[in-house]
Amino acid sequence: MKTIENYIDGRFASPLSGVYLDNVEPATGAVYAQIPESDSADLERAVVAAEQALPAWRDTPLEQRADILLQLADAVAAASEELARAEAIDNGKPVAFARTVDCYRAAANIRFFANALTQFSSESHAMGATAINYTLRDPIGVVATISPWNLPLYLFTWKIAPALAAGNTVIAKPSEITPMTAYLFAQICQQVGLPKGVLNILHGRGQGIGQAMVEHPRIKAISFTGGTATGKHLAATAAPLFKKLSLELGGKNPALVFADCDLDKTVNQLVRAAFANQGQICLCASRIYVQREVYEPFKAAFVKAVKALQVGDPLLESTQQGALVSAAHRDKVLSYIELAKQEGGRVLCGGQQITMDGRCAQGFFVEPTVIEGLTINSRTNQEEIFGPVCTIEPFNDDAEALALANGTEYGLAASLWSQDVSRCHRLAKQLDFGIVWVNTWLMRDLRTPFGGMKASGVGREGGLEALRFFTEPKNVCIQYGDDS
Repeated sequence: MKTIENYIDGRFASPLSGVYLDNVEPATGAVYAQIPESDSADLERAVVAAEQALPAWRDTPLEQRADILLQLADAVAAASEELARAEAIDNGKPVAFARTVDCYRAAANIRFFANALTQFSSESHAMGATAINYTLRDPIGVVATISPWNLPLYLFTWKIAPALAAGNTVIAKPSEITPMTAYLFAQICQQVGLPKGVLNILHGRGQGIGQAMVEHPRIKAISFTGGTATGKHLAATAAPLFKKLSLELGGKNPALVFADCDLDKTVNQLVRAAFANQGQICLCASRIYVQREVYEPFKAAFVKAVKALQVGDPLLESTQQGALVSAAHRDKVLSYIELAKQEGGRVLCGGQQITMDGRCAQGFFVEPTVIEGLTINSRTNQEEIFGPVCTIEPFNDDAEALALANGTEYGLAASLWSQDVSRCHRLAKQLDFGIVWVNTWLMRDLRTPFGGMKASGVGREGGLEALRFFTEPKNVCIQYGDDS
């Protein structure tokens, strides 16, 4: 049995309360580790450590700060095999996915912001012969990041990298469901010599240590990725405290498939878009709308490809679909499949819990599921399921496609599949989503802003937007001297 510890002031520490939580391997249903149930006393220790480390880290020359982060990125890349295996065990995702997505992106996140911090420029505005203004962007101070369970290492580094690059000190809370890679990351921080107190990692539940982080008066900003309901509660808590806030929340993402698309490519890409990481990515395409002229051939090819996905032990290289993250989440996904049937949906494939053989006999596996026959107003098409479930429906023309796509409270990501360039530009502008992909999915350029509209979030992450979030602008106005 492994014991995970908090990481405070460059050292590993047990929770002061002595209370630990069970950490369950999704593929087996067995407890394989214990994690701290941190509380406000642990948080106070972390805040003090972060405050003490702040002046030196804030004043570290940019090139030196960048060099430390680049060393950290290299160390993450070197440890990718260990990290990928740990994430497959901790999260239930296929080890190949963990290696090529989570581990690769984690190193890339840190490397990008290490380089970006040396190119981050200030603005100046001359007032003729009278004065000049220039804008300083200083670190906020002690900031907190709260990351989710679906891409635990990837999104953990997505948040801490720009915060550290901007010169802040960080208190980070990974999900209590998937804590292992953050614990291993802390070990890497020790190995590369990240200054003590610059990054502190506290484990525990959101309603406990997460809430305490949001409420703490000396934590100046919160960056959160997670569910929309939790984001609403967090915003209500943080607003009266005047904290800077970034919320990356849920999605109910549409894919619009037009008759002139490359059918084979679109089918293959949308199988990936709907079921990558067992559908447990906020960007997954969970609503697929297909122009009526090609609906039947698309549906047949899509369902055939979904049925061919290999569900199995996450530690096997051949596995394409692993386990869902927890028993509670498995039950939630299954309940939505039953709801879809009650709402008149027809299950075209999947729809059942899977009982595996061998070591995974007690794991949390659900068949990749495709459902048709549901209206846009059904709960199945309105609420985020966050699992291996997608719906598929026909549409007649551009106007109907646009109405269906925009017909939920979410606005994170959408994709268009068409060879008509004019249509793609026109509809991309009219889609109420923070991200629109055309003939591709999950193609990311880290220089671009990332985030959603409506109930999918507030603020933008990625690129210089993330560095801006983790800084406070200060205008300096200097009047020129009078020579008369």
